Amino acid sequence: MIQFYAPDIETTLTLPESDSQHCVKVLRKMPGDIIEVIDGKGNRFTCRLTEAHQKRAKVEIIDKMSLPLFWQNRIAIGIAPTKHLDRMEWLTEKLTEIGINSITPLLCRYSERKEIKSERLEKIAISAMKQSLKAVCPRVDDMTPIKSFIASVKGYDQKFIAHCDDRFERKLLCREYQPGKDVAILIGPEGDFSPEEIEYAVSEGFVPESLGEARLRTETAALVACDTCHILNAAGNF
Repeated sequence: MIQFYAPDIETTLTLPESDSQHCVKVLRKMPGDIIEVIDGKGNRFTCRLTEAHQKRAKVEIIDKMSLPLFWQNRIAIGIAPTKHLDRMEWLTEKLTEIGINSITPLLCRYSERKEIKSERLEKIAISAMKQSLKAVCPRVDDMTPIKSFIASVKGYDQKFIAHCDDRFERKLLCREYQPGKDVAILIGPEGDFSPEEIEYAVSEGFVPESLGEARLRTETAALVACDTCHILNAAGNF
């Protein structure tokens, strides 16, 4: 199945230029052809193409289906962006495919990257949402100071911080995470969080956690953390 993305499809009945071009020029769809369109908000529409224009393809909606996320709780990851942007792009794609509610690039003391173009990551998230047959796009935030992220997830049921500082006791995420509950996870830069950042997170209810014996890259740690939550949710039938 090929899904097209149009966030305002119900009001405009028009595909964005990029999707119009893919639909008409690449796939050679013609008026009368049936296509599937998602709005990124949890809805999938069965549509009939009425105008095969390469920049603004027009449709009529035949059917609307609610397609919520397959997990019930919120999963939020705050991660210090890697020095090489392609790793963050890869991570955004994979987190979206596996399933994530929000991705927040963190500005930390030892962050290797101080700026990031969230628009590029949003486009990757949209593409991954379409490819993985979801209808809800995760939120991709702008660069956010770590304290601001911590404040934004204050109401989450569970909060974890992954770090490598041996001065702080760490617990295994796979043993501490409780399926079905909202969870926020902090993943630090390659230089790790500063002791002050760890202490502040702990004071705000974050539990220091470990992802196992292996030393993981920043982007790998985020992926493992997210997938661990999904596996435990599946095992608990959430």
